[in-house]
Parts: sequence; structure tokens; C-alpha cells
Amino acid sequence: MTMTTASLNGRAHTGGVTNDENEVDPAARPTRRSFTAEYKQQILDEYDTWPKGSPERGAILRREGLYSSHISEWRKQAEAGAREGLAAKSRKRRSREEVELEKLRAKNARLEAELAKTKTALEITGKVHALLEQLSESADTEPRSKP
Repeated sequence: MTMTTASLNGRAHTGGVTNDENEVDPAARPTRRSFTAEYKQQILDEYDTWPKGSPERGAILRREGLYSSHISEWRKQAEAGAREGLAAKSRKRRSREEVELEKLRAKNARLEAELAKTKTALEITGKVHALLEQLSESADTEPRSKP
């Protein structure tokens, strides 16, 4: 497929430039930054040494690539729980055994439901077979009238 320079430029501005037609370049994806508790506390201490409205506070934020919202959020975290509040919130990782156990339980539940359906179908098939046998026997025993 041939693309014109104009179409490539248009795709570049919309973020549509890819390595492959269906694959987005991993380097182009933004990544979320994470900060250690020590770093947060260090920045808060340095930021608070300067009076409100001083240009040095803005210089600290620019130097570190931070926003004032980072500072206010980190202050809330610090007030809420000192070092525990400043630490990054991590999700509880499940062990491989727990993941496998959950998958096996789900598979077991699915198979039990399938087995119940199969048992019901067999019961219905058995009843239909018995009914057809009865109809067949009654049809054989009744004398047919001559036309």
C-alpha cells in the first residue's frame, strides 16, 4: 500500500503512525510516572522551604517536571498516613497457584453446568424413547380396519 506524504502527515498529527498497519509503536505510548515516598518527601520539604508565591517554588516544579497538583496530592497523602500515605499504592499480586486455582474453579463450574445440561438432555431422550415405544406397541396391537 502506497501512502502519500499528506496522508502520513495527517496520521502523524492524530497519533495514527504505526510500525505495522495494526500495531502501535510502543515507544509512542505514554507511560505513567511513579514516585518513591522518599522523593515525594524530599520535594515537599524543598518546596515548603520557600514562602508562598515565591518564584523558587515554580522553579522546583519546572526542574522536576511536576505540577502543583502533585504537591497538593502528596501533602494530603502525607497528612493521611505519613510514609504509608506517601508510598505508591500497589495492587495485591496473586501467586501463580491462586491464578491457576481460580481458572480451574471457573472451568469446573462451566463443566458442571454442561454436565447438568447433558443429564437433562439424556433424561428427555429416555422419556421420548419410552413414549415412542408405547405408541409403537399400541399401534401394533390395535386391529386395522379394512377400507
